[in-house]
Amino acid sequence: MPAIAVPVFALAWWAACYLLGRDPVRRPAARAAAALLAYAAGVAVWTVEPDSLAAQVLFCAPALLWAGTAVAMLPPALPERRQIDLGWMVLSAAFLITVVALPEAGRLVVLAPLAGGVVLLWRFRDQVRPPMLPAAFTVAAALYGVALTALLLPVSLGVPILVVAALGLDLLILGFLVAVNDAMLAGERLRPDLIRSVLGALAGIVLLGGPAALTMIAVDSGAVRILQFALVAVVMTLAGLSGAVQRALNAIAFRGDSRLLAERSGLLMRVEALPRHRPLTEASEEDFRLFTQQALDNFGDLGRLMRSPLTGLPTIDRRLTSDQRALRLRAVLHEGVDRLRPAGEFDTTDAWRVYNALHYCLVLGLNPYARRPNTDGLDRDARRAVDWMRRKVPRRTLRRWQEEGAAVIATRLRADLAGEKPRWSVRTAPTRST
Repeated sequence: MPAIAVPVFALAWWAACYLLGRDPVRRPAARAAAALLAYAAGVAVWTVEPDSLAAQVLFCAPALLWAGTAVAMLPPALPERRQIDLGWMVLSAAFLITVVALPEAGRLVVLAPLAGGVVLLWRFRDQVRPPMLPAAFTVAAALYGVALTALLLPVSLGVPILVVAALGLDLLILGFLVAVNDAMLAGERLRPDLIRSVLGALAGIVLLGGPAALTMIAVDSGAVRILQFALVAVVMTLAGLSGAVQRALNAIAFRGDSRLLAERSGLLMRVEALPRHRPLTEASEEDFRLFTQQALDNFGDLGRLMRSPLTGLPTIDRRLTSDQRALRLRAVLHEGVDRLRPAGEFDTTDAWRVYNALHYCLVLGLNPYARRPNTDGLDRDARRAVDWMRRKVPRRTLRRWQEEGAAVIATRLRADLAGEKPRWSVRTAPTRST
């Protein structure tokens, strides 16, 4: 059993850390990582005490988190997105409590939310990237359901640990699909960064996983097995979260030297950005719009701007370092937003809506919908803009204005790449703010 359980545990733990390391803020990555961590914990408990309640609950939990991952990959512009997400949270908590109280066969009820998530993905499949995601997600979910059924019901499909390993394989497929989705939406390359991390994980499994499995076989003790799993988890964390670990060590080692800490942080961001950077040579008009919207959304995050494909625009000197290109990209975006500003004093008319939505919310980073908006240090126009958006502009309307502005700026950037003369206009019919 340890000979299979240790590598399966290691791969699941590494995959969870890798997804968190790519972008912990994105909900699909965070929920897929939580599913993998729950499964890895289940493998450790199963190895110590097979068929225990804790192990079965931990193997059921990924189904609920997987359903949440499907919900999180729905198009952001979907009007019911927030209600669906909230409904998933409430139902997941209820199902998890129910799973603990039900017998083994009844615990298969966790597959119901997963089926609902699959249906939602198919419902909006034309707005999900990549296009093959719903089909691949459905196949992996079906295989997971079969393996979980074989584990909880008296159905013999071979050695139980092989069924447990099959569950892990399905979850690894899920993690890969989420990583592909994340890379496509962010305009980043996945393969170079993934290969580097996989090699680190395989090295950790060979160097530590083998001795850990042999130790478990030689010493039949629950405490020793848990300790070995903990050591493997530490090594896999280092392989999957190498950037975050280095930042934490820098913060501790150089806490007394702010200049050195800042320089080290900049270098680390460049190292992480290089294998993810995607050239603009084959980017379509839709890609440009998406990249521009994301760059505006990440206006205050230098690390994400470094990974943006737009840092390869001709207006940004290619001799600059990646952090300098990110700063230059920020300046180019700021200039693009400024060009959308109508003439005259600040106003809240239709002519000003796109500029206000971009300048105050994305460039200045103000959140008019915060419970207690921080307006300290803001000028009179910024205070008026925040108050106007808070009282009269719904969230979806504000987001639509931001997308309109991003489309105009993207057109200008693409024209600049092609050597054409850009046109600056927001071609949208006047709409009411409310």
